[in-house]
Amino acid sequence: MLKKSRVLMMAFLFFSFLFTSPVFANDGNKDNSLTEKKESASKQVLFENHITDLYQSIVFGDSRPDYELFRKAYVGFLNLKAANKLSDKNILTIIDFRLSSTKERFWSIDLAEKKVLFHSLVAHGRKSGEEFAKKFSNTLESHMSSFGFYVTGSTYTGKHGLSLYLDGMDAGYNSNARTRAIVMHSADYVNKEFINQYGRLGRSLGCPAIPAANHQEVINTLMDKTCLFIYYPNTAYEKKAKLLSNTAALNYFFANQLTGNALSTL
Repeated sequence: MLKKSRVLMMAFLFFSFLFTSPVFANDGNKDNSLTEKKESASKQVLFENHITDLYQSIVFGDSRPDYELFRKAYVGFLNLKAANKLSDKNILTIIDFRLSSTKERFWSIDLAEKKVLFHSLVAHGRKSGEEFAKKFSNTLESHMSSFGFYVTGSTYTGKHGLSLYLDGMDAGYNSNARTRAIVMHSADYVNKEFINQYGRLGRSLGCPAIPAANHQEVINTLMDKTCLFIYYPNTAYEKKAKLLSNTAALNYFFANQLTGNALSTL
């Protein structure tokens, strides 16, 4: 009888060990990890589909920023939203400094309404290049443009009339915007007549200067915490820039989808 009890006890201990052993626990962890990976991949697909659908649904007219540029700008926009840096205007402005200054390389987009508010010429810094911007700086008195993400500030009236403060969000790339007095303002050298005469647009001291014709409307629309992305391809920047990272942008997007935030209507 004792022998039989001992056998039963050994059997009980064996099966208890077997089903509570790390091997079985690890299998459970593997299953959980696999599920999490599948969910993450599914979210990423939905997120990418959302960006593609949004891009295709915006009424751009004859000219649009290319998709990869729009995607970068939109991810940064969502990251700035997640960091509470932007207002509820949902306006995204993109400047593509890969393009000739003779091209309209400035787009302001109302993401909620899916329409372009402004599409125009924009000047680069005089020491960034002639027709094309090729050199960039974050240094005082460099007279070069700075690429990266900006958040618009308040307005003021200066020597160029109504102007818009800009705060650079990328340390080392445009973070000295305020110190350098890099602002959005109008200029009489930003028009087609200047291009026809000189074969290129006029140039600023580093500011994204816009046409005088409707500058007040543009500046008053973009003021107070909207997103501006000035783009030029730079491998080091794109590897380092936190605002180009998907993680926070994706999490913010799905969190606001669930809560019914206005962003979920985009």
